[in-house]
Amino acid sequence: MVKHQPLQVYEKQVFVSFVTGIYGCRWKRYQRSQDDSSKWECAWFIILCSSFFLLLFWAYFWLVAQNDFNDFNWSVYNRSGEWRDETIPILASTTVGFSYITFLMILALFHISLGQQLNLYWVHKIGVLATLLTTISGVISVDDLWGDEWDILLVSLQSTAPFLHIGALATVTAISWLVAGYVVRRERSNFQVMVLVTYITILLALYLVPLTFTCPCIMDRHSLKHRPDIIGRRGAPMLAPENTMVSFNRALQHGATSLEADVTLSVDGVPFLMRDRTLRRTTDVSKVFPSRKHEDASFFNWTEIRSLNAGHWFLESDPYWTVESLSARDRGRIGNQTVCSLVEMLRLAARANGSAMLNIRKPPAEHPRYRSWFMDTLWAVQKAGISQKRVRTVTWTPDTDRGRVRGFQQTANEKLSIAEMKHRGITSLTLHYSKASYREIQEYLANNVSVTVYPVNEPWLYSIMWCSGVPSVSSDAPQVLQKVPYPIWLMSQSAYGFIWIASDLVSLAIVIGIFCFQKWKMSGMQNYNPEQIMLSAVTRRTSRDVNIMKEKLIFSELNNGLSSTEELSLYPENGYARYSHGGPSR
Repeated sequence: MVKHQPLQVYEKQVFVSFVTGIYGCRWKRYQRSQDDSSKWECAWFIILCSSFFLLLFWAYFWLVAQNDFNDFNWSVYNRSGEWRDETIPILASTTVGFSYITFLMILALFHISLGQQLNLYWVHKIGVLATLLTTISGVISVDDLWGDEWDILLVSLQSTAPFLHIGALATVTAISWLVAGYVVRRERSNFQVMVLVTYITILLALYLVPLTFTCPCIMDRHSLKHRPDIIGRRGAPMLAPENTMVSFNRALQHGATSLEADVTLSVDGVPFLMRDRTLRRTTDVSKVFPSRKHEDASFFNWTEIRSLNAGHWFLESDPYWTVESLSARDRGRIGNQTVCSLVEMLRLAARANGSAMLNIRKPPAEHPRYRSWFMDTLWAVQKAGISQKRVRTVTWTPDTDRGRVRGFQQTANEKLSIAEMKHRGITSLTLHYSKASYREIQEYLANNVSVTVYPVNEPWLYSIMWCSGVPSVSSDAPQVLQKVPYPIWLMSQSAYGFIWIASDLVSLAIVIGIFCFQKWKMSGMQNYNPEQIMLSAVTRRTSRDVNIMKEKLIFSELNNGLSSTEELSLYPENGYARYSHGGPSR
């Protein structure tokens, strides 16, 4: 009797080998399995999904938070005492981590669609866990250091919500292929029902979520108001050192109609421009007065302040990565900058026929000019020769001081009711963009209250403020906003309604079609019997790309007395061996 092993035919599965090899280091065919994944591997898939969605949230946050990178670095400086761009390592690590987790997520979805067993390689498990823990620690740190910045997420949705909705709808619609393939299986379980109900709930929520959108740029084009005026916040600090004459000149050159500055009073009563409490970050006080580098800037006299250099720090630290784009002449001018006085800035604004907005820091109680600080500032404004009507003052406190400066346009930096504003004689508001909702802005404008929003450095945020009807914005980047001649997108309510309904209907049709196809495919497989499956395997076409393993034939004589004339003939055209008696069969 002849024992034989059937001829084995394997098709090359390069793509499957690539997917399973990278995801689980299972490059060989015998290492793979189409059995159900273990609970342990399913748990790791859930961890992978959690890491992906957390990193997606984290990456989106830093994408929209670019508007406030300057404020973030300043917050870090106030805590650490060192000025450096902390956003670079954060963005680099976020990009690497998100790319890595997204790649693993795609491989895992391919495993599911190909029916392969999930088996994440141990190296990837360490990588996923490390990425997850790092992201969680980053979220906690930002919440502690920069907790107010989370508000930008809700603000950004006023611009991005319609597009995020389309992207989410397309993603959930594509996932229906995997859901349908799992739900329509022959065996039924409670978990399958739970998956189906969860998927349908998410899909219906996506279909209806546009009802909650508040997007100012979904409006009639004819209702769009004039372009908001741009106020140079500390000049153009991305192009030149903040609160210096060259910075204010750059702001005016890039379309700013007004200048904003931070005012501090020297010990001898001269108002000068300085954002920080000390002179350490933006001057060379550490070299000139090393023993006084931590001293409050207001306790220096004007002669000492004027002797400091206010430009070298910008060229050395390059806080906005713009120094390389400067000409040699510009670098020379920046390197010779000194601390700017309030009078110099106001005279520049007057020559440019512009206006000024002053953020005045009240000196400490032990300061010799504590009781006369507002009069010193008023004197400087009068000396500059600018009309008081073109000067707006912020933070004149307490309210008893306001009566002495009635010639100025007085503005508040907090939300107030209309009645309270009239009572206090305030005609304008300067609000952070996160504190000014669309409805509140419309209410203020309807009562003839001027609203200035700060800081507005990105085109998408400038577009939101434009569509909201804000008269002016304060910006660290006038050179960027100058290049925005129109809102980045504007759409009528009827046009967006059509896109919304059409996308929902297309998604619904695709999902129903996928479920029907998967059901038909599964029912067709259930109708096959073993003989049909065998015939299908036998009649599979040959190809040069098919790898035919070596035939293994084991001949042995048994005790049943088979004749020696029994021979084995091979029919390579169908891939199986058969017996013939009395000679070879052809």
